[in-house]
Amino acid sequence: MIDRNIQAFWQHIQGKRIAVCGIGHNNLPVIRQLTDKGAQVLACDRRDRAQLGQTADELEAAGVELSLGEGYLAHLDDVDMILRTPGMKPYLPEFERARERGIPVSSEMELFFALCPAPIYGVTGSDGKTTTTTIIAGLLEASGKTVHLGGNIGRPLLPEIEKVQPDHVVVVELSSFQLTRMAQSPHVAVITNVAPNHLDWHTDMAEYIDAKRNLMRFQKTGDRVVLNADNEVTASFVPDAADECCLFSRRHEVAHGAFLGEDNVLYMRADGQDVPVMNRSDILIPGDHNVENYLAAIAAVWGEVAPATIAEYARTFGGVPHRSELLRVRRGVKWYNDSIGSSPSRTIAGLKSFDRRVILIAGGYDKHIPYDPLGPVAADTVKTAILMGATGDKIEQAIRACSDLPIVRVKNMEEAVAAANRLAQDGDIVFMSPASASFDMYRNFEERGNHFRRLVMEMEE
Repeated sequence: MIDRNIQAFWQHIQGKRIAVCGIGHNNLPVIRQLTDKGAQVLACDRRDRAQLGQTADELEAAGVELSLGEGYLAHLDDVDMILRTPGMKPYLPEFERARERGIPVSSEMELFFALCPAPIYGVTGSDGKTTTTTIIAGLLEASGKTVHLGGNIGRPLLPEIEKVQPDHVVVVELSSFQLTRMAQSPHVAVITNVAPNHLDWHTDMAEYIDAKRNLMRFQKTGDRVVLNADNEVTASFVPDAADECCLFSRRHEVAHGAFLGEDNVLYMRADGQDVPVMNRSDILIPGDHNVENYLAAIAAVWGEVAPATIAEYARTFGGVPHRSELLRVRRGVKWYNDSIGSSPSRTIAGLKSFDRRVILIAGGYDKHIPYDPLGPVAADTVKTAILMGATGDKIEQAIRACSDLPIVRVKNMEEAVAAANRLAQDGDIVFMSPASASFDMYRNFEERGNHFRRLVMEMEE
């Protein structure tokens, strides 16, 4: 049964002219859905027809009007609604002019939030949000709930809106891009941490922090926010909580929330009682950062998932692709894919999860964030650094400021894998964690990680 509000929205958009800005992987199903529901869709993209190829032909065959290439946003004057892709800055002059004319400028995720009839768990953070999102969804599913998982994790949810029932739950990962104009909050908001990131997109760090705060800004009585007590920025959000505020900490006890005890047991403190959930050794995926991810998830699902279910899930969950993912063991060498490591803080967390020095492959697109914190950690955890991409110089400078460990410069991933293979000996670990975005060489971190995986798996035994 389709929710009444959803049905009313479909009726509302029939015959309406809706501009969808950005013809990417996430927006294509949205374009098709809106067209199927009777809207007149104008699809806008900075790529030209040759670059879009068959996609352009298919959209036109479905009745979609296209605005492509230079000036692709020049035709928004006569539309009834604009949906922007998250990667587009919300304050572009074309969008501001549309708002002045009374044209609503929204996004797929904002529209989903407005229409969703089920409780929503939302997760954001500079690091750990995908793993935490996946764990929360897995725990809720293990407890018998019907779960819809999507958002920044790679799956648009609006095309699934008709399947969502009031007794289901929705778990979404949300980036700062998606949150910048968000005016609704999930019923359970989880902020894993906040560290410098995406400063090539945001005006400054203050704007980035403010976007993350939006996840909880519009919560109501009865909602829950889960915050990292060990992170200075997220800890500062506590006074903004609308109702229940759960903290989590790997370093100390908290008044209300989840923490790691001195006995290496993960506890949940609620209603003045400490409930042991599981031992740290129950967590299959390695690293302090994954302890934190589980603490956040425990606080988020408490009251909905039994402790025994949480512990059993932790013993079997092997992690998310591209996140410290063990690809193979070849000639005694372990090869790990951590392509999601698109910031120094994420790479630092990965480096600290190993019990020996690693051969690090790093470097990529420059998001204009500082690399100084990576230097001392690399000095303590890295055997050889293999660097490439636009941030190679910055990473080398950070390392050289505190260490003379060997550094190898390469031009691309092929050369990086070849160099690592040449250097690695029995017992070594090769860890591809770029500490940088992928856009200088790849469309996204998945493409980068898949390329690395292919190169590693193709090496002769």
